[in-house]
Amino acid sequence: MDAFYASVEQRDHPELRGKPVAVGGSRSRGVVAAASYEARKYGVRSAMPSVIAYRKCPQLTFVKPRFDVYKEVSQVIRSIFLNYTDLVEPLSLDEAYLDVTNNKLGLPSATLIAQEIRQKIFDATQLTCSAGISINKFLAKTASDINKPNGMKLIKPEEAVAFIETLNIKDFFGVGKVTTEKMKRMGIHNGLDLKRKSLGFLTKNFGKSGAYYFNICRGIDNRPVNPNRIRKSVSIENTYDHDLTDIAEVHTELHVLSHELEKRLSTNSILGKTVNIKIKYADFEQVTRSKTIQQWLGKHEEYAPIWLEITKDKDLMNRPIRLLGLGLSNLNTEDKEDKGWQLTLEF
Repeated sequence: MDAFYASVEQRDHPELRGKPVAVGGSRSRGVVAAASYEARKYGVRSAMPSVIAYRKCPQLTFVKPRFDVYKEVSQVIRSIFLNYTDLVEPLSLDEAYLDVTNNKLGLPSATLIAQEIRQKIFDATQLTCSAGISINKFLAKTASDINKPNGMKLIKPEEAVAFIETLNIKDFFGVGKVTTEKMKRMGIHNGLDLKRKSLGFLTKNFGKSGAYYFNICRGIDNRPVNPNRIRKSVSIENTYDHDLTDIAEVHTELHVLSHELEKRLSTNSILGKTVNIKIKYADFEQVTRSKTIQQWLGKHEEYAPIWLEITKDKDLMNRPIRLLGLGLSNLNTEDKEDKGWQLTLEF
């Protein structure tokens, strides 16, 4: 979907159309969850601190997220996907992989299917989306970003190698900003440069990701579209309007997060053994702490004593806190099918 959260807000609030909009945060606090294309022209991006976003675009309108609405729209979109194939792998509320090799309508063209899906999504939601069509996940995902917003990109099998060799390394899906800068220092600026590096070199310098980079620059990505991905963790976080400076205040907010986490766990009968706490301080430094026990945890009163114990660390609590996160991992989902649900974060 194109600037999904922001586009939903502009659809539902006509006065926001054509204006720079940020979903999440405020002029002084928080983080941008999504930015409209009008805001992106000023350099506003998702995950950007709101203060920086406002500095870049003083006319920016901040809107509180409505995740219940976004989830409803996402379900409509998902139902459209399922008219064509059961092999739908959601990545988030606004993005998914579809394998249409053997589609329900017997259509011979993936491009035609993408065109139909985009039109049906617009008819049902009045929202635009973009599509990438190719022979594997890496190429399809990379292609989906090329003609945004409201566009499509097809990479044919015979075009794949040439496309990858000329692709800027910053546009490789799976190569983040830090890795991009590291690769550039090594003389890797595009796919061809990456292709010239040996597997040993890439593994030495990039660890487990080295094999992934070695394959994708050759157009090799054999990952299947998996409609039953297993969730590895469940978490929730909140950025506060004022810094938390008192341990009692921190505990109060953790209790609030704890009860919300319990609701989300119980919805899908999820249990975990590892409690995780995320803290972002006023200077934006971020730390995490975790503790694992041998029994299953799912209720607030079961895992609250654990995060209470973690927060006894005075070094952890001796600075103003702007964000708290709480989650469970080491879940009981190893033998379960993923329910296809999406957690929401408060911004």
